[in-house]
Amino acid sequence: MSPVDYVLKLVRPDILALTAYSSARKESKGGRVWLDANENPQTPSAAKPLLNRYPEPQPADLVAQLATLYGVAPAQVLVTRGSDEGIDLLLRTFCRAGQDAILITPPTYGMYVVAAGIQGARAVIIPLLREKNFALDAAAVLKAVTPEVKLVFLCSPNNPTGGLLDRIAVLSLVKALATRAVVVVDEAYVDFSGQPSLAAEIPANPNLVVLRTLSKAHGLAGARVGTTIADPAIIAVLQKVIAPYPIPAPVLVAALTALTPAGLAAARNSVTTLVAERARLAAALARLAAVKRVWPSDANFLLVEVADSAQAMAAGRAVGVVWRDRGKDVPHHIRITVGTAEENNATLEVLSAL
Repeated sequence: MSPVDYVLKLVRPDILALTAYSSARKESKGGRVWLDANENPQTPSAAKPLLNRYPEPQPADLVAQLATLYGVAPAQVLVTRGSDEGIDLLLRTFCRAGQDAILITPPTYGMYVVAAGIQGARAVIIPLLREKNFALDAAAVLKAVTPEVKLVFLCSPNNPTGGLLDRIAVLSLVKALATRAVVVVDEAYVDFSGQPSLAAEIPANPNLVVLRTLSKAHGLAGARVGTTIADPAIIAVLQKVIAPYPIPAPVLVAALTALTPAGLAAARNSVTTLVAERARLAAALARLAAVKRVWPSDANFLLVEVADSAQAMAAGRAVGVVWRDRGKDVPHHIRITVGTAEENNATLEVLSAL
C-alpha cells in the first residue's frame, strides 16, 4: 500500500464514496451565451465588477498564483474562505461524528476545538511545554494518538504564544504518524518568522497538510482568502466537500491584485516594518513595571504576562486601545497585535500608567 493510500484510509468512507455536486461552472467553460446556471443576464445595480455570473469554483489564475507563492504544484492547492474553512473541511472529511477525534496542543487557536465540536468529534489535549517556551511535546503527542485520532493540529508560529514549533520535532511526528493520522500545520503567521514553510515536505509526506492565508502578511483579512496545501489525492477529496462557489468575484480581484509583483513587494515591505516594530515593542514592554514577561514571538503579535490582565484590558478599553485577553488559556496574559508605530506607542502609554 502506498503512503497516499494509507492517508485515504483515514478519510470517512462515506465521503470517499460521495459523488460531489457538479456545478454549472464545473461542467461548462468557454461559452459565448451562458444559459446554464439560472443567472440574471445583467447586474441591475451596475456594481463593479459585474456580479450576475457565478464565479469559477477554483479560479485557475488564483490557484496558479498561490501555487507559485507557496512553491507547490497547482494540484496541491485548494482555495478556501480563509484558513478557517480549511479547518472545517478537514474535520468534515476525516472525522465521523461521535466516533473520531482530533488532537490539539493548547494554548492554541480556538477554532480547532470549535470545528471539532460542530462535527461531533472529540478533542485530545496535549499541552505545549510552557517551561520550554511552549515547545511541542512530540513524545506525548505520539503516545496519545489512538486509532480514533484522525487529525493532529499544530499551529506554527503558534497562536497565542507566538513561537515557532521545532521543525525537526514536527517532521519527526509527521513521519511517525504516516499511516496513522494526518498532521495539519497551520502557518498563518509564518511570513513573520523568516523561516521556510513546511509545504515543501508534502510530496515526501502525504499525511502532512499545511494551511496558509492572505489575511496577515498580505493584509486581506476582510477578503477571506485561505489556502489548504496537501497531496493532490487529499485535495481531490476536499473538493467533494467544499461549497460550489467559495471565492466571490470581488475577493478574486483583491487576491490577484495582492499577488501582482507590486502587491508582493508591498507585502514584503510590510512584513519588514512589522518585524522591526515587533522588536521595538517587545523591548519597550519588557521595561514596564506592569509587565512580568514578554514571550518570544515569530508572529505579528506578542503574548505578554501582566500583573492583572483584567485591569490591563480595562485600562486599554477606557482609552479605546483594544488587545486580546488570553487569561482563560494562559492566566494573566494579554495578546497584543503589532500595529503601526503610533498604535504601538498607544499600547506603551496605557501599560506604562499601570
